[in-house]
Amino acid sequence: MGPFKDIGVEKTGHVALVEIRRPPHNYFDVALIRELASAFEALDADPGCRVLVLAAQGKAFCAGANFGDDDRDGSALLGGPTPGAAHLYIEGNRLFRTKKPIVAAVHGAAVGGGLGLAMVADFRVTCAEAQFSANFTRLGFHPGFGLTVTLSAVIGQTKAALMFYTSRRIAGDEAFAMGLADLLVPQEQAQRSAVARQRNRRELAAWPHRDARHAALQSC
Repeated sequence: MGPFKDIGVEKTGHVALVEIRRPPHNYFDVALIRELASAFEALDADPGCRVLVLAAQGKAFCAGANFGDDDRDGSALLGGPTPGAAHLYIEGNRLFRTKKPIVAAVHGAAVGGGLGLAMVADFRVTCAEAQFSANFTRLGFHPGFGLTVTLSAVIGQTKAALMFYTSRRIAGDEAFAMGLADLLVPQEQAQRSAVARQRNRRELAAWPHRDARHAALQSC
């Protein structure tokens, strides 16, 4: 597996930690999503891995897309018209094909596509200091990264629509209250709690959990 430039992968027992390492904001581009997808696919094929924990270094979990000065309209990031450019959503779809359970440790801002990345996970551990925002309409974009499906499935169509329409930032404690996050812990414990809870689940069997995630995704 690897080598990787912008992520780290560590496996302890049956739990694999996949950590984004572009601090402080962890902005993503096609290259980062490709690395994450490659790591997820390798871990999916690893019989010694039963669950993935997605986390990040720095201040933010993922503060959104990296729109550089040479990509002001986002065309290169989204896969055109640059010849041979990799399409973001081709790589993103690889993440959603992961069959093993995924837990996201969201310790800071998850904004735009960063929120979409957090929603790839089956469960989210967060803290009061985290912020969740679907800010696409504020930027003049259609909501992306599968959020029109994943966000509605988790918190319901009405709450998801409000997040899209207002683009407001939702703090971690409110996210927990509305069902967007599944566990609320102190900020410094977000990643550690996500990993520890999975390691402590002795009943975590490989194939039933793998099939359960696959069935849940198929039903969406």
